[in-house]
Amino acid sequence: MQIKVDLERGCLPDRFTKHAAAADLVGGVPGRSFPFAVSDLPAGTKTLALTLVDYDSIPVCGFAWIHWLAANLPASWTQVPENASRTPELAAKFVQGKNSNANRFAPREPVTQVGYTGPQPPDKRHDYTLTVYALDAALPLEDGYWANDFRRARQGHVLATAQLALPCEA
Repeated sequence: MQIKVDLERGCLPDRFTKHAAAADLVGGVPGRSFPFAVSDLPAGTKTLALTLVDYDSIPVCGFAWIHWLAANLPASWTQVPENASRTPELAAKFVQGKNSNANRFAPREPVTQVGYTGPQPPDKRHDYTLTVYALDAALPLEDGYWANDFRRARQGHVLATAQLALPCEA
């Protein structure tokens, strides 16, 4: 299984990050999700799931920052459209989990706590890890699930995974 994301100058394009125009912000944070392609899905793939995590945030805030959790994307979506996270007719086709904006210590507006929230590296270039999972079933998750719910639900259903580092400049 492979993932492809178009980069600009070796980084995630600005419109999906803290460098986005005001029209692409949701509750003051980047809200337009990037498009990507998946290929070579294993036989039996029924749905896709993804995580987008900033492990470079650990020295900054003490934990890996979750930017996007999504599950039950149709396996036919080998081209996940731009802004799938926030476009109502697209987002209705899958479920999205809580990102790290839902934390207790510095929570943001509720509209930013579920779905995609783009990279916002505060100190230096960070690599954001996109992991896509090919699953043999839809997972019993609802919008607003937590990462630990996803971890448990996917057990025994993962046919393949692929990862890709998506750099973003501070």
